[in-house]
Amino acid sequence: MKKLDYNFYNRPNVVKIARELLGKVLVTDWGSGLTSGRIVETEAYNGITDRASHAYNGRRTARTEVMFNDAGKGYVYLCYGIHHLFNVVTNVKNTPHAILIRAVEPLQGINIMLQRTGKRNPDRTLTSGPGNVSKALGILTRHSGVNLIDNTIFIADDGFTLQQKDIIATPRIGVDYAGEDALLPYRFFIRNNIYVSGRRH
Repeated sequence: MKKLDYNFYNRPNVVKIARELLGKVLVTDWGSGLTSGRIVETEAYNGITDRASHAYNGRRTARTEVMFNDAGKGYVYLCYGIHHLFNVVTNVKNTPHAILIRAVEPLQGINIMLQRTGKRNPDRTLTSGPGNVSKALGILTRHSGVNLIDNTIFIADDGFTLQQKDIIATPRIGVDYAGEDALLPYRFFIRNNIYVSGRRH
């Protein structure tokens, strides 16, 4: 596997990057064993102009400050007080673009994932949905700001390729509050992959 470098993340088109992350491998290694999964679903958030983004209209808080940092950082936030959701920060400093990783297909360390999630069997719920992704891979809000160029958590290319016909684009999930921006086709997933969360059309 070849780790994605800073230049991959430091580009202006967050939608294109979200699409290109499909098929890449998300890896975590906290010292207790390596876990990884192939990214099969993503959502792009286009910064200050995107009503669905935490940084819409330039809003900055202690939680979201990492979005305004350099590209190639991890942004992890708590949803509903329960789920730790992992995002990839892209673009230049002070341009708060981010990509939510919504689902992965488990590859390595499945037994560790089962222990973390309390599941007995590695069915599709193990890593389907952004909360399950983080739980299975051991990602918590305390990891927000982690450098994805380091070795504890990173994304790599293992040579897996996708045909364009197998990439589906739809509106994002759970952003109805975003008005017209809720209709933007900023969610991408791999056709017919069982780990994709939510609607598959």
